[in-house]
Amino acid sequence: MALITSQKIAAYYEKYRSVDVTFTKEVIQVTGMLTQQIFLKCGGDFWPCVVYSTSMQSARIVVNVKSGIIEKLKGANNMASLRFSFRAADEDSPVTFFISVKITEYGPYGESKDMNMFSLQFTQRPPDDLIEVLGRLLDANYNSVKRRNARIGLSPEAVRRLKVLGSEAAVFIGGVPRRCILRELSFGGAKLVLVGVAKFLVQKESALKIEFDDPRENFNIKGKFVAADAVEGRQDLLAVDIEFTEALIPMGYKIRINNYLSQFAPQPEKAGIAPSPAEQEKRAAAVSPALQRTKPEKTPTQNAVDSLKAMKKAASEPPEDEGVTEKIAAPPDKDTP
Repeated sequence: MALITSQKIAAYYEKYRSVDVTFTKEVIQVTGMLTQQIFLKCGGDFWPCVVYSTSMQSARIVVNVKSGIIEKLKGANNMASLRFSFRAADEDSPVTFFISVKITEYGPYGESKDMNMFSLQFTQRPPDDLIEVLGRLLDANYNSVKRRNARIGLSPEAVRRLKVLGSEAAVFIGGVPRRCILRELSFGGAKLVLVGVAKFLVQKESALKIEFDDPRENFNIKGKFVAADAVEGRQDLLAVDIEFTEALIPMGYKIRINNYLSQFAPQPEKAGIAPSPAEQEKRAAAVSPALQRTKPEKTPTQNAVDSLKAMKKAASEPPEDEGVTEKIAAPPDKDTP
């Protein structure tokens, strides 16, 4: 697992310990849960199970009861251990641990006669590994609402820290891909520079493809253009704002943005939060001088124009307007993880 302080672990536990996380396909992928390595242990026997949901205090699992597990649990006074296993991006071996539990109730799962849903109560605080996995997920989801409009200006340093694969990206408009330059990112949207006409773009449905590294991921985030402004000195370029469709924002993307905002002390005013004077002083003291914003040699607009020119030259694209609308790889199917 990634390095995280004991204070952060304690904060996660205090804030989110009773919140349930349902393990959908997306959550399984984002957390790295190894579903084939999850077991309920009672005595010296192990039963494969499926984690339906869990918090930091309890869990619900689905188990096949034809194997005699209920009789075994009755003999152990309904005490058992739940084995979790997660894939760790920075480690060769999975992170595996047991949590002591007490079965509080069970009953048929759906219409199946063989599968039962078990409710488990943890008998002690779970290992820090589980608190970290659930805490990162819940914190990203919470802040994606609370700080939806907190903007991250994509300076070269911010691109490096976010692990975005460059500021060049692709936006799909009516299914047609166009090249663009990323200028800002937030939980709820993005600002781009691209070739176009404002009246033909505003309120248009779109999908922004963003690629990240370490680990390698790409997200196709659907939304629509809500504003467009001309780029100074270039009649053919626009700075456009995309508002993402809330229900379709990938959890992995939320975690990326939240990790950055949490680590690099964003300005609370940009998130619509007015800090107290004491909080302002505390935050100012905590920010390293190396993170203080300095005046760039070129403005964001100039950088965007230069980047677009470089893209055209590298691809040997003749006409300016046609060059930035050159087709690129289509996004993966929406059902593909």
